[in-house]
Amino acid sequence: MLNIQSKLPGVSTTIFSVMSKLAAEHNAINLSQGFPDYACDPKLINLVNEAMKDGFNQYAPMPGANFLKETIAEKVEKLYNVKYNPETEITVTAGGTQAIFTALASIISAGDEVIIFEPAYDSYAPTVKLLGGLVKTYELAPPNYGIDWDMVKKLFTANTRMIILNTPHNPTGSILSSDDMKSLIKLVTGTDILILSDEVYEHLIYDEHKHQSVMLYPELRLRSFIIASFGKLLHATGWKLGYCLAPEKLMKEFRKVHQFNVFSVNSPMQQAIANYIKEPENYNGIAGFFQQKRDYFRTLLADSRFKLLPCNGSYFQCVSYSEISDEKDTDFSMSLIKEFGVATIPVSAFYQRATDHKIIRFCFAKENATLALAAEKLKNV
Repeated sequence: MLNIQSKLPGVSTTIFSVMSKLAAEHNAINLSQGFPDYACDPKLINLVNEAMKDGFNQYAPMPGANFLKETIAEKVEKLYNVKYNPETEITVTAGGTQAIFTALASIISAGDEVIIFEPAYDSYAPTVKLLGGLVKTYELAPPNYGIDWDMVKKLFTANTRMIILNTPHNPTGSILSSDDMKSLIKLVTGTDILILSDEVYEHLIYDEHKHQSVMLYPELRLRSFIIASFGKLLHATGWKLGYCLAPEKLMKEFRKVHQFNVFSVNSPMQQAIANYIKEPENYNGIAGFFQQKRDYFRTLLADSRFKLLPCNGSYFQCVSYSEISDEKDTDFSMSLIKEFGVATIPVSAFYQRATDHKIIRFCFAKENATLALAAEKLKNV
């Protein structure tokens, strides 16, 4: 019998897959996994079809199609007044998660320490561990999930190699402020610590807040991998297309891994996306679109027994059920599926220690009719 030693012995199927599967089995409304239940723009579908007919059906260049990289560079400069060289500082990836994995794999060696803020997107810690790195965790707490940067400083050692940021934040919907970024600058100045900034929800930010990308701060930009996602921007999560921005020195290392990981990504979709985002009006309204959905969902739940937490970004709304039940959030989430027909995600799944604050996460990237039906069911809890 084969003796196989797992490199990730504590890891099983992700909570997203588990809850989506249960939702299907129980015919529940799926507000768990983060994907829309409505179609993307038909214009975008037509552009993919045109690209296929025009012959873009073979391998794209390893770093991405030049047309798309140039368009990304133009978009970034318009939004942030920052220039990235499309030839040496932009790489198109098979979604945000692949970009995160590749950035970590290009830098982290055995014994390197990576600071993450939990609750955290569930790919961060396993990837660091897979690479032989050590995860140093700073636990955020509801309702605001703020960061005490003096406490973060105490996590630093001679082996600290990287800090992973995520703003707007999944799962909490919180955002980093300019004061947060200035505090981070003070901590990393004079060190060799790198930053991986997961900004896949960069456009989903509300109430006149401004997205605090690390690229706005030269002291951070020069040491950062920035991760972005077209799936979130274009309501097409199944296309699994994103990109990474980084200074040339870092991007050179990123591409060494990328070429042996996926090499290149979907060719006709790259052409279609480039043509689509060439026109900013195709995506400029996305923040307003999702803010309306957030406000609608919050209004629907106002009369429920759930306590709404702040949501300043992303398409996730966290709620507390502490006044409803003292069950573990995993058990409570199972009950919601089986007894009330609504699937959610328990936020303890985003903590390595399964820290349970009696908080669950809903995805509101859904048709208004879907949100209304889910809310009717949740009002019965």
